[in-house]
Amino acid sequence: MTLDFLNFEFYSPWFLLLFLAFIPLLVLDLRKKKRVGIKVPSTRNMEENKGILFVLFLLKISKYIILSALIIAMARPRSFTVSQDQDDSKGIDIMLSVDVSLSMLAKDLEPDRLTALKTIAKRFVDKRPGDRIGLVAYSGEAFTKVPLTSDHAVVIDELNNLNSLELQPGTAIGEGLSVAVSHLKDSKSKSKIIILMTDGVNTIENAMPSQVGAQLAKTNNIKVYTIGIGTNGYALMPTATDIFGELVFTEAEVKIDEPVLREIAQTTGGKYFRATSTQSLEDVYNEINQLEKTELVSTKLYNYQEYFRMFLWIALGVLLLDALLRWVFYKFLS
Repeated sequence: MTLDFLNFEFYSPWFLLLFLAFIPLLVLDLRKKKRVGIKVPSTRNMEENKGILFVLFLLKISKYIILSALIIAMARPRSFTVSQDQDDSKGIDIMLSVDVSLSMLAKDLEPDRLTALKTIAKRFVDKRPGDRIGLVAYSGEAFTKVPLTSDHAVVIDELNNLNSLELQPGTAIGEGLSVAVSHLKDSKSKSKIIILMTDGVNTIENAMPSQVGAQLAKTNNIKVYTIGIGTNGYALMPTATDIFGELVFTEAEVKIDEPVLREIAQTTGGKYFRATSTQSLEDVYNEINQLEKTELVSTKLYNYQEYFRMFLWIALGVLLLDALLRWVFYKFLS
């Protein structure tokens, strides 16, 4: 539940028109040549008694204070906060499974595949405010960076921190898929999807087969969208390191196991995409965003704080003070 804003209103503002009745009362008060309510034997030197003058002033304005407080109370002043109650079960649970192998540093996307992916994936996350999103990074092994969460700032931070040197070398697509499935299989969300991204082929022989991961996803009603990243032909890829430990880039053939990616998508009811440029990768994410619409039900909740009682107490307090002053004043003059 999120707090939107604080505001103030009168529930029955038409009662405020009663303040117009003060005009004839003020006119009558101004035309009075003498006070009818309080008769004193003599007012000689009364102007020198500031206490008596102050009491007379209070008695004169008390009726206006009482009437004003009653009118405001009838108008019911109140402040309110507006909050939104969102049914999270209507959202979609999404796991991003990202290949972070060294080949993701290839420069056929601007400035390289991994950096382009980070930028576009972050935009995708920003467009899914009502969904829970998680992140898995994989190369020769798979590692959960962020479990499913509604805190998208954490997901974006971990996307920024993706590093091609932090995991074992190689590409194990089945591992990246199965780890993502393990986070979604117990989800109660109406829709569960995995966006699996890779730029290569399986190179780890004893890793989880991608077909097994696809069957696990299907069994748990998880849809998988697969994305093959890389141009057709050749691209500058890191193929070695120099004596200073810096990566050396050379032209190498782009190899993506498209048959496997298509099979994963078809098995789970998803779709396979090929992204050969930064723009086409962004188009892929936009299409997935359109295919997986979230129908969240948000209810606005109004929480009111009433203030009419305070003005009723003011009216009662002034009324009692007025009665007390009149009694003391008459007793003093008698």
